[in-house]
Amino acid sequence: MPRGHYLAEGAKDAIWVLRAEGVSEAEIGRRLGVPKRTVSKYLQRVGGIRPRPRRRAERCLTLAEREEISRGIARGESARAIGRSLGRSHTTVSREIDRCGGRGRYRAHAAERAAWDRARRPRATKLELALPRAA
Repeated sequence: MPRGHYLAEGAKDAIWVLRAEGVSEAEIGRRLGVPKRTVSKYLQRVGGIRPRPRRRAERCLTLAEREEISRGIARGESARAIGRSLGRSHTTVSREIDRCGGRGRYRAHAAERAAWDRARRPRATKLELALPRAA
């Protein structure tokens, strides 16, 4: 919905709660302050079924670890020292710092947001893969 209304995660959650209560799409839109069409398009895009919540793989850095990396940079610690304190490889720390702007520009929350954005890539659903394509 690049030109339409943006739905924050909280609004998406509210749509599912209100829908479970039997509230119409038009009323959901009124309560959230967005057009009915925005609600309809969101429900259509997800197939009318609530998507599973996104989870992070255990091997990925957490926000707390990213904050510790940021504090380590501020203290002037090396990637090896930061990695040792986190129990992570120094190359993981170094790669994270380089990927997110370097030592002078690293910000934990921006790095966290970027990591979630990188993880969100378009994939075909199992149903889309199973359906025969129209010629």
